[in-house]
Amino acid sequence: MGRITARRKVTRYTDHGATIREDHLAVEEPMQIRIGSEPLAVTMRTPGHDIDLVHGFLLAEGIVTAREEIREVRYCAGADVDGVNTYNVLEVHLDGPASARERRQRNFLANSACGVCGTSSIDEVERTSSHSPADDPVTVDHRLLLALPDRLRSHQRIFDSTGGLHAAGLFTAAGDLVAAREDVGRHNAVDKTLGWALKEGRVPLTGSMLMLSGRASFELVQKASMAGVAVVVAVSAPSSLAVELAERSGITLVGFVRGSSLNVYSRPDRVL
Repeated sequence: MGRITARRKVTRYTDHGATIREDHLAVEEPMQIRIGSEPLAVTMRTPGHDIDLVHGFLLAEGIVTAREEIREVRYCAGADVDGVNTYNVLEVHLDGPASARERRQRNFLANSACGVCGTSSIDEVERTSSHSPADDPVTVDHRLLLALPDRLRSHQRIFDSTGGLHAAGLFTAAGDLVAAREDVGRHNAVDKTLGWALKEGRVPLTGSMLMLSGRASFELVQKASMAGVAVVVAVSAPSSLAVELAERSGITLVGFVRGSSLNVYSRPDRVL
């Protein structure tokens, strides 16, 4: 497995002058996903929980809908110049309907800032979920929503040393943390979290909340929809397209969760 953090010397300037010190950086490396021997996607990610990431990516792209459709995910040869395996190539073997869905003519090229960069046309950006969250009867107290950022933050171990990672956390309606993942890419953090849930047979995620450490963009709301998450909570702002998608999907989208206030942009009936 690759390193999660790296050390680099930096020159730090303050009012007292310049000093040379060692700094910790979040590692960013490419990871290729293959279906059998055929390349499917390349994403820039922080190493760690890579198999969760693959599961979440396939779920978000509509290639799989259940864990039974993924027969195997394994690391394969991805050697560096010294012949050492980089663990940056993962091979997936699909079963059943997933094999046919994967044959759609799609080209993926994702990076650490965007989860839909590989879509070949605008019409294909929005995907229909087989786990619609619209009818989820879950409700949540607004005071509980206000507590979620601190609960997620307490599990951001790598962020504590680098300050350079996004995080996503999966919570129950009672506010209990089920899973949390960090990554240099916000969409990767979500894929790792939702991918864990898929592996554990928890999809659709009825009665769950997804907490984001940053803003709520279109692709993150879409990933939540594909997993059947009814409540998406973000520390920062949503985009206009994220709000529109949340309204169409029946997702309660909450943003600017800071201090004693928050904004509910869609389906406020779930917030007590």
